[in-house]
Amino acid sequence: MASSSIQCSVSDQMLQMTMKATPSNRMVLSIRSGINSEIAWALDRLYRLCANDQFILKTIPGLTDALFEWPEWYATEGYLVAEQYRLFAMPDAEHRKRRHALESIFILRNSATNEPNAYELANHSRTLPLLFNALTNLAPDTDMNAEFVLNAIELLQAISLGVILPDPASNKKDPLPTLLQIAGYSSNRSLIISALTLLAQLFSNIQNTRRLDSNSPALAASIRYLPLFVDRALVDASLNYLYAHLSHPPMVKAFLHHPLMPSTLRVLVSFLLSEQVEETVNLDISAVTRAIPATTVVIPLHDLTKEELETLVTMPEPQRCYEWMKIMFVSTPDGELTQVDFWTLYKDAFTPFADRHPVLVASDVIKNVNVVFPQAQAMVLPGPPQRFVVRGVDRRKDTEAAPRFKCLWERSQCSASPFEAPGELYDHLLQHLESSENPEPPCLWATCPLPSTSKQRLRPHLLTHLSSSQPPAKHPSQDDTITVTADGESYPFTDPTKRRPPPPRKTNISYTRPVADPPSAALTALLIIRILFRSSFVATTDTAPRVDGEHFGFPGVVEDDEGDDVVEDIGGELEGERRGRRAFVGVRRMMEDVRMKDETLMSWIVEMVYAAYDGLLRS
Repeated sequence: MASSSIQCSVSDQMLQMTMKATPSNRMVLSIRSGINSEIAWALDRLYRLCANDQFILKTIPGLTDALFEWPEWYATEGYLVAEQYRLFAMPDAEHRKRRHALESIFILRNSATNEPNAYELANHSRTLPLLFNALTNLAPDTDMNAEFVLNAIELLQAISLGVILPDPASNKKDPLPTLLQIAGYSSNRSLIISALTLLAQLFSNIQNTRRLDSNSPALAASIRYLPLFVDRALVDASLNYLYAHLSHPPMVKAFLHHPLMPSTLRVLVSFLLSEQVEETVNLDISAVTRAIPATTVVIPLHDLTKEELETLVTMPEPQRCYEWMKIMFVSTPDGELTQVDFWTLYKDAFTPFADRHPVLVASDVIKNVNVVFPQAQAMVLPGPPQRFVVRGVDRRKDTEAAPRFKCLWERSQCSASPFEAPGELYDHLLQHLESSENPEPPCLWATCPLPSTSKQRLRPHLLTHLSSSQPPAKHPSQDDTITVTADGESYPFTDPTKRRPPPPRKTNISYTRPVADPPSAALTALLIIRILFRSSFVATTDTAPRVDGEHFGFPGVVEDDEGDDVVEDIGGELEGERRGRRAFVGVRRMMEDVRMKDETLMSWIVEMVYAAYDGLLRS
């Protein structure tokens, strides 16, 4: 335990000695010593320390200048030696120098992520010459130089805020052509991302916008890589460059004429849709209701009771026919019965008593209908086949629902209580049949006209008088319950035609809403879309109101010119705006599906959608 604490104290002392803020700092002396082992040790130690927030370059005098020596050698001379050994291994001495240069620029690049170090390097006189030489002299596509160029680009990113690109007419080193070549034609993904990111930062400085070109390879590359949504780093770099490029008004006006402008706008909207995160919200807006079980109420047609039949049989005709019609039928304007039904009902009721009380013929029965029901009318409906009907009357229905399994034997005079099932009723009817001493009895079910027949044939006939144990068939959409209002409405309804329409039992509204604001890449895409929108719609020159006495109080009134004035399309701006409007018309359906949680951003989307529909007419 004691030995380990001694080792820790010794290592801490060594660390303090290596980081001692004096010109005689060991790491500075080691880098300048020219001894490979000492240089390797110092660079390895700095390699471990440079990413630490406590590592500050200016606290160690001479360290920054020492780190510049090897990268400067490689950017001015060393790369020429490396090019001589593309196919073969470099000599050990040259290989060690190249390695020292790579490690040194890597340390500078990592330390620049710390703000004090970035400020130190941005103001150092050797930083920009080193980086400009590296990006001008080195061929970025070779494996020998790719890592060095990548570190140089990323170091330039850290200090790009104050970097001004030189004038192309001057003889100064210019990194822009190399950066454009990397962004537009390189196959190295890391270099492409770094180059596009650096170009976006450089062109964010208004003093560098003079170097923008509407046919820039970086612009073509950004459009080409934009649909690769799965490669987020590459898409972010492409979006950042597009935003920096199109933020300059002359560039966005030129871009409206670009052949890929409509497809680029569509990809940007697709990216917004792919990045939005939504949740489904279900809102119940159902009113308070009451559900009552539905019951099937069967109102049977009225049949003559035993008392009614005994009263009518002894009456003389046609009085008996009149009274019979009053009992069996009711006046109904929409009712309709066939003349055969009238005659059959009359005949079945009184034919069994014809030997003592004669019955009327069919024609007399039909004529008596108009006597009892003056509004009724017997008529012949053309066919084929012809139908002989009586309109204005209908069968009378009993006021109360008859039990479904009630025995109507003995002409509805059986005193047995209603049964629970049709089988029980059938067994009861068989008892009536077996108790009859007549070997060929008639059917005594209500007003059944079946004449006398054998008991063997009468048994299956009884089944025709039994109703099914199943309720009447319902429509598939009909529910088992009835919805009524919650204020005490009862069922069955007294007058169903006056029933108040009940509210729906269950009313849900489902809609989607954004969960969070879009990520930064989506916001950049939205800003690019907004720039294109402002250039296509808002920039359109509107006719200015005239200033004269006739329009006093109405300064917004605009009159058409009497001449054939033609607005001159300077530089094709009007045509570019028309192309922009047509592009927004083409994506208006997609933009309707974009949702933003932030109200201001969502108002942008709404404004652009409405303007696109207006542009449909103007384009």
